[in-house]
Amino acid sequence: MAVIEDVKAVLREVLQLGDRARHLDADTALLGGLPELDSMAVVAVIAGLEERFDITVADDEISADTFETIGTLCKFIERKRAA
Repeated sequence: MAVIEDVKAVLREVLQLGDRARHLDADTALLGGLPELDSMAVVAVIAGLEERFDITVADDEISADTFETIGTLCKFIERKRAA
């Protein structure tokens, strides 16, 4: 499964997006674009991504740029996995 599909699955589960998740793509805005994605949800999404991708994300690695779009979040995950 491609990284984007796994990221979308985590977002669907954590944010309880249901059928809305099928409309998500790499250009979908996250912060400001998904009302469900507040500061507490970001923490839950990060935990879900850590579990799904077997990575560890330090607090200082996360910025608004990381959560700009699904595409930027996927690029972050790909860099973490390559490290």
